[in-house]
Amino acid sequence: MTFRERMRWFFRMALLLFVLASVAFLSALMAMRFAIQGREFTMPNVVGMPAAQARQILQGRGVGMKVEDRIYSRDPVDTVVRQSPVPNMRVKIGQDVRVLLSLGPQQANIPELENQSVRVAQVELLRDGMQLGEVSSLYLPASMPDTVVQQDPAPGTTDATSPHVDLLVTLGSRPPAYVMPGFYGTNLAEAESKLAAAGLKLPKITLAEVPGAAHGDIVGQTPGRGERVDDSTVIELQVAE
Repeated sequence: MTFRERMRWFFRMALLLFVLASVAFLSALMAMRFAIQGREFTMPNVVGMPAAQARQILQGRGVGMKVEDRIYSRDPVDTVVRQSPVPNMRVKIGQDVRVLLSLGPQQANIPELENQSVRVAQVELLRDGMQLGEVSSLYLPASMPDTVVQQDPAPGTTDATSPHVDLLVTLGSRPPAYVMPGFYGTNLAEAESKLAAAGLKLPKITLAEVPGAAHGDIVGQTPGRGERVDDSTVIELQVAE
């Protein structure tokens, strides 16, 4: 066998070995993929189930159940309220599913908070082991500002799903409102006189360079003409230098 023939034979053998090694590597990858997929399953939904039933279902899928916390809810005691991983997620066998269990409704005596100030209402709630929830407000004619006019849950409720009590608080009577006049082209002194006569705040002044505008003339305003304003509105005027 000549040297050239030996080289051709060696090259063919090396190519054959490379092809066989590639096929073996790809086969190993496919086998590993199937093995991994074989150890996965779709997470069932155990929310709303008693803890014992949920544990039995999860153990049948090859995963454990770990109770992370217990919270008040409308569900019966020891019912699964939340789970992680969430339902229908692909998970591996052997891991733990973390769940929150229900303590049932919280037994609480909600105090009477209406016609009290927000501060007094908060103290009453803390004294009874509860907390101030969301506070909403509205204008109400002939009422004292910062006074509770409604609460949720209502007084005397004993089955509460949250330790928070939401309040509706009055801001008092709505202040008089005005329609914002247009001040473009007028001078600053005239504008301030009109605002003061209406009981509105004196404006915040910003100087601006506007070609063709006379010194002291108003060249811009916020709020704009026709908008609603009251004695709490911050008014800004741009005045030509």
